[in-house]
Amino acid sequence: MASKRAKGRGTTRRQFLTGVTTALAGAAMTGRGILDPSAGEQRGVSRILGPGKVDITLVVNGQSRPLSLEPRATLLDALREELQLTGAKSVCERGQCGACTVHLDGEARYACLTLAVEAAGKKVTTIEGLAADGALHPLQQAFVEKDGLQCGFCTPGQVMAAAALLAKNPRPSLEEIRDGLAGNTCRCGAYPKIFEAVISAATRMKGKG
Repeated sequence: MASKRAKGRGTTRRQFLTGVTTALAGAAMTGRGILDPSAGEQRGVSRILGPGKVDITLVVNGQSRPLSLEPRATLLDALREELQLTGAKSVCERGQCGACTVHLDGEARYACLTLAVEAAGKKVTTIEGLAADGALHPLQQAFVEKDGLQCGFCTPGQVMAAAALLAKNPRPSLEEIRDGLAGNTCRCGAYPKIFEAVISAATRMKGKG
C-alpha cells in the first residue's frame, strides 16, 4: 500500500526529510547561513534560500499570488494560511492520507510534503480551481449525485486525485481507479460510492469529448 500511496504524488516523506536535513547539514558544515551564495556553489546548488523569509510567486488556479514565506513552509501551509484556500485539508501532514492532494503542473501531489518554494513557477490547481465558469467539474457533480462522501473531509483530495487520473486515463477500469486513489484514505469507508462517482464522471466526460 505504501508504494501505491507514493506513486504519482511526488516527494515522499523520507525524501522530504532527507532534503531538508541535507540542506541544514550543509549550512552547518560551512559555518555560514544557507543564504550564502558560495555555500550553494560548493554543493552545486544554483540558489540557496533562507533562513529568513523569501519572496516567491505561486500561480494558483490561474492567478499569480506573491508571497513572503520561510523556505520551510509547505505548500499546504501557504494555501491554507496565506491564501485562505482551505479546500486542501491538513490531516496527517506526513503524506499518508491524501486529504491535501492538489495538482502541480497537472500531477497529483501531496501539498503537505511539497515545499511552497518548490512550487514557485509551476501551475498549482486546488479543489477551488477545478470548477469553471460557475459550473461544477463533472467529478464534483458525480460525487454529489452518487453520494460519494460521508463526512466529506477527504472529498477534496479524492476528487483531485481522480481528476489527475482521468486526465491521464479517461476510461479507467475499476482496478485502475482503485490504484489511482490508493493514496487517499476515506475513514468513513465510502469507497464503493467514490469509485462509482469516478466511473460516472469518466462516462460523462467521454461523452463531452
